Parts: sequence; structure tokens; C-alpha cells
Amino acid sequence: MNVHATASATEHRFDDATSAFAGDVIEDLSQHPKRLSPKYFYDATGSELFEQITLLPEYYPTRTELAILRDRAGEISAILPKGSALVEFGAGATTKVRLLLNECAFGAYVPVDISGDFLKVQAEALRKDFAALDVYPVTADFTAPFALPDAVSAMPKVGFFPGSTLGNFEPHEACGFLRSARDILGQGAQMVIGVDLEKNERVLYNAYNDADGVTARFNLNVLHRINRELGGNFDLSAFTHRAIYNRERHRIEMHLISRKTQTVRVLGRSFSFRAGETIHTENSYKYSLERFAALARGSGWTPRESWTDPAAMFSVHALVASE
Repeated sequence: MNVHATASATEHRFDDATSAFAGDVIEDLSQHPKRLSPKYFYDATGSELFEQITLLPEYYPTRTELAILRDRAGEISAILPKGSALVEFGAGATTKVRLLLNECAFGAYVPVDISGDFLKVQAEALRKDFAALDVYPVTADFTAPFALPDAVSAMPKVGFFPGSTLGNFEPHEACGFLRSARDILGQGAQMVIGVDLEKNERVLYNAYNDADGVTARFNLNVLHRINRELGGNFDLSAFTHRAIYNRERHRIEMHLISRKTQTVRVLGRSFSFRAGETIHTENSYKYSLERFAALARGSGWTPRESWTDPAAMFSVHALVASE
């Protein structure tokens, strides 16, 4: 695929979100080594591609976590206070939260996401299916402090952070997020969180280098988004996807590799690439049960319970805010 556009800042009028995108892209491509934030994967095309990834035979996290939540929902429900407010950080598709809502007697649900339009649609669907449940969507960046609705202030709080998103944070960032979540939820709060586990490296490699190339298209789509929204002139055929496992850091790294020496322009700025030079687009850290428990303790949470699938591919943890 060849995508070319004239880079001209004067041709683009940006809203706040696009301005933030532009600032981050210019700053990140100016770094050595170059990088791009994985949060910009998720435009409409990227979100659709990610949904396709979750259905791939090689990609185990989504179906494995769903199985844990489905099989252990009763046990999870038994340790959560009835009438509590469930606060989901980075609310996405409602498939996972519905498993908890079906089993647990929550007093309210507070989905938090930066996309207000998306939240509105999801909230309306849940209100139809759970007529007795109060739903209070909050449009906010869940990685930064935000205020909970006054309507849930007196309720016990339970955080929900499914998926393997915690692994996309550097360890110090994961600690920062967990501390922030504890402060937002308040004293005595609990948290249910999904964490991907260390496993055979071939399984990890295949999960991020699928045979159908969907993950490659997902990774390359961020360049397409820069072209479309910021007037970049990335030639997508001049970059290739690569995902490797960094054994020393216990993480999958996703990169876009320049196939040749080239110069790319974005908003009037030029960025030179050597043949073989990479743009680091995402990390996905994998934890042992013990290393995650240590991270949680160091972030102001006490591990209460953990559940894994029979093959120990993925884990779900229940945490309690430390005094």
C-alpha cells in the first residue's frame, strides 16, 4: 500500500485531540530511537483491526480472560461488596463487564474512557439490558486523576481493568496507574484486574506475528492515521511490522522497520530513516504471579485472590486497597 499526502500545517485545523496527537507524533519521532504511542492505534480502523486480532487463533489473551471471568464470576462476586459501584478504567466493548454485571449485585456502573461518543453508545446498550443498574459514564483519560460522579460517592468502590493493558505500561507507569486508581477509588476499595503471564516464547511470538498479517496491518495503520490526520507522507510499503520478545525485560516489543533509507515529512517537519531503523510502537510486559503481586504491593494494593486458566496463560487478580 502506498499512501502519500502533502505535509502542510496550514491545511489542517485541529481540535484538541488532534493537536495532542500532532504534538506527540512530532516529539516521539524526534527521539532516538524513534517511537510512537500505542494509544494512537485506536482510530476507527485500528479498533476494527484489534477486534479482528482478538478472534485470531494465535491470539490467546481475550478468549482466555473471558473464560476465566465466565468460570470464576461466582467466586469473584462472593468477595465483592453488594451495592458497590463498579468503575471500569478504559471501558471498551462490554463483553467482559457483562460477565460481572450478570453475576454481581452492583449498585452502579461507571465506565471511564476518553471517547465520550463511544461511552454514550455503550452506556445506552447497558441501560437497556440492565434496567435496574444506574450507569454513569465519565469521559476522561483513565491514566490521569479524574473525579467520580457524586451519585456513587457513598458506595463502596470496585475498580475493573481487564485485558492486558497494564502490560502496555512501563513498570513504573503501571505502579503509577495503580496508585492513581487507589486514590480515585478511595479507602477500602477493591480492584479486579487482568494480567498476561509469562509463557513459551513461541506462543508469544505467534500471538503478535499472526499468519494472516492482521497485527501487521494494525501496527502499520498508525502511519496511515498520521498521513490522514496530520498530512504525513509515510509510504506504508516502505515499512514492515516486527514483534520480538525481549527476554531480559519480560516483554513483547512491536516495531515498524524502515525497509530503506528515506525521509518522511509530517506537518512541515522532516524525519530521516536509515535502512533497518525502527519506530518502537508498543510494549506488552508479561508477568509472573509473584512479580505482579510484588508490583501491586508496592503500589498500595494488597493481593487478595488470583485466578488463572488451566494452562496458566493469563490471570485475573482481586486486590484490596492497603491502609
